[in-house]
Amino acid sequence: MAARAIWTGVITFGMVSIPIKLYSATENKDISFNQLHRDCKGRIKQQMFCPACDRKIEYDEIEKGYEYGKDQYVVITKEDLEKLPVPNKNVVEVTSFIKQEEIDPIYYDKNYYIEPDQAAKKPFALFMKAMKEKDVVAVASIALRSKQRLCALRLLDGTLMLNTLLYPDEIRVQRGTPMPDVQLSDKEMAMANSLIDLMTNDFDPSQLKDNYREALLTTIEAKLEGKEVVEAPAAPTSNVVDLMDALKASMEAMKAQKEAAKQPAVAAAAGKSSSKKKAAAG
Repeated sequence: MAARAIWTGVITFGMVSIPIKLYSATENKDISFNQLHRDCKGRIKQQMFCPACDRKIEYDEIEKGYEYGKDQYVVITKEDLEKLPVPNKNVVEVTSFIKQEEIDPIYYDKNYYIEPDQAAKKPFALFMKAMKEKDVVAVASIALRSKQRLCALRLLDGTLMLNTLLYPDEIRVQRGTPMPDVQLSDKEMAMANSLIDLMTNDFDPSQLKDNYREALLTTIEAKLEGKEVVEAPAAPTSNVVDLMDALKASMEAMKAQKEAAKQPAVAAAAGKSSSKKKAAAG
């Protein structure tokens, strides 16, 4: 099924306007559960209830209220929200260009991808190619789901991405916090650096998988088939161990893991060589 655009509008780049469509770039794969009544296994239905009126209420009876004091509210209507001075709701307004490394990853929020309207492919391609040549990302603003959001437009291979950004007052972690003041020996630092070197590799997300989701699906399938559910292995203990011993053990385990990973490749290469020899002899 083709993806459905969640937003349509234009990117404004100086005096250039580029009609585009915005799509969600990620998909939540979490396994969801329904709530059941333990006794009869009937599905639980949640109802909205007003304790002041002592009755169930319907959706069209609900208003939005901002609590400014204990049990004191200012009612905000749909009309109030529509009158807010939000910039044009159908425009991604580019305000500046910066280097991508200037944006700390903590500011990234949601991921979307952009496609141009059929008639806008040329200005869209120009915008992307110019960004690629200058090696920059565009900082912009967008009105999305009734909120004005900061966003960054960046290239991902041949795709133009839009990442909404958090505002500075939405970031809870404080920068400039000093590291723990502890004494580390030169040997400990050298061992830690060596372990990092052993574990350094290219980032390949295709090799990563959600082990928890796979285990949960296995458990569900086992229950459907009436089989016994396999228990998960015990988690590592949190006992404090000697730091150097732990580093040495980690390095030995990593070396063994890398050697084991080489064996199938060596065996495959040997098999190919043997096949070629047999073919030549034949």
